[in-house]
Amino acid sequence: MAELELTQADFKAAFDACPRPARGAEARPPGARSYHEAQKKASGESWSYRDEDGTLLGQKVTPLDRVGIYVPGGKAAYPSSVLMNAIPAHVAGVGEIIMVVPTPRAKNPLVLAAAYVAGVTRAFTIGGAQAVAALAYGTATVPKVDKITGPGNAYVASAKKRVFGTVGIDMIAGPSEILVLADGSTPPDWVAMDLFSQAEHDELAQSILLCPDAAYIDAVQAAIDRLLPAMPRAEIIAKSLTGRGRADPDPQHGRGLRHQQPHRARAPGGLQPRPAPLGAAAAPRRRHLPGRLHQRKPGRLLRRPQPRAAHQRHRAFQLAAGRLRLPEAQQPDRGQRAGRPATGPDCR
Repeated sequence: MAELELTQADFKAAFDACPRPARGAEARPPGARSYHEAQKKASGESWSYRDEDGTLLGQKVTPLDRVGIYVPGGKAAYPSSVLMNAIPAHVAGVGEIIMVVPTPRAKNPLVLAAAYVAGVTRAFTIGGAQAVAALAYGTATVPKVDKITGPGNAYVASAKKRVFGTVGIDMIAGPSEILVLADGSTPPDWVAMDLFSQAEHDELAQSILLCPDAAYIDAVQAAIDRLLPAMPRAEIIAKSLTGRGRADPDPQHGRGLRHQQPHRARAPGGLQPRPAPLGAAAAPRRRHLPGRLHQRKPGRLLRRPQPRAAHQRHRAFQLAAGRLRLPEAQQPDRGQRAGRPATGPDCR
């Protein structure tokens, strides 16, 4: 089990090996630290006073002895998760910070360098629900902690939910999501990158853009098409935007974000080939003849809400299939269900 533990020497070596631009992480923690110091001063300090009759009143804030931080490392590595969890713990006065990080392919040097900068006490190369259990209950190798923080996949979130009570947790997080409210004045490239920042986490992440200017949404869509191919996690971003992305000029009548193929020369007759939906299987190129409409429509990433009539038909089907039960007062009698008039005692 000793090979699962990372040492302070590992942290220092990773930091020293980082190129100088990557050491910018060393300059960022003071800003993060000052924020949490202000937060602690505003609401996390002990205080007391005596009232008129001499009674001592106040609050006592005691830092935890040991906390565990979970740092994702399966699909991608997030050095920022180290800083955002370890620095507040230091500011609060926590005695020990235990980090767990899965390393299915290799140890990420930026994560180790961030652990050095943030002052992580000990670290183990384990992940998933088993890592959460090890932190919550303790093992011969991994010490038991008082609280577990940090993001993870669905298994990590479920494990944190189960161990809550035995230890404290920060929250039960779902898939990453971002909602951008834009007035059309921000450069479209910036908004596209903001949407990417969450879409790259997972195929189930959700990125939503709301803006009253439909032309601006088109500009953001063009920025997505142009910037996406250069992103390191382009495939995951594409699946996320295709499956769960949305851009709405009007929340009632929105349209899905999509990744379009670069514009090609116009076909004879001035018809522009419609782009295929992002993630669609490649299809043979067709020659578009003059005066002939291309039947394939651009794919929407999210379906619009179903009309009420369709919803009622679906509900009627579920009732007929026995998947739903109406309240007793609304239950039809046997005669009605069989298509016969419900008259006479023999019909019940």
